[in-house]
Amino acid sequence: MTGVWVLLGVLVLGGAVGALLQARNGRIRAAKASDASTLPERVSAALATEGVTLVQISTTFCAPCRHTRAILSALADKTDGLTHVDLDVTETPEVAKALSILRTPTTLAFTPDGREVFRVGGVPRGQELLEVLKPHLASV
Repeated sequence: MTGVWVLLGVLVLGGAVGALLQARNGRIRAAKASDASTLPERVSAALATEGVTLVQISTTFCAPCRHTRAILSALADKTDGLTHVDLDVTETPEVAKALSILRTPTTLAFTPDGREVFRVGGVPRGQELLEVLKPHLASV
């Protein structure tokens, strides 16, 4: 009988952890305090001179990264002042470390001066991104 309780406990705990991870997927979080001078060269070189740049951090074998790339590319194509850059950090993990990236895909929004606006872990929701970006794109 003890084995049944242990199995039930593991299933409940696994379900709770899965629900928590699903709830956090695609959530927009406030930017970490950062200084443009601490950005890796690979990132600062990719920033657009106007508007907002969405920097997607990906890895080679990341399936959700392909979905994220499609969402962000379409969003950038139809939104003035928005640029999308996809950085594969498979060969350069120091970029992910410098930006405190713990999972892929992660999307970071930067202003032209290198200030981080927000970050999204997982596959972002396009409409939510547009809502958060509106104040930053209005000046373009």
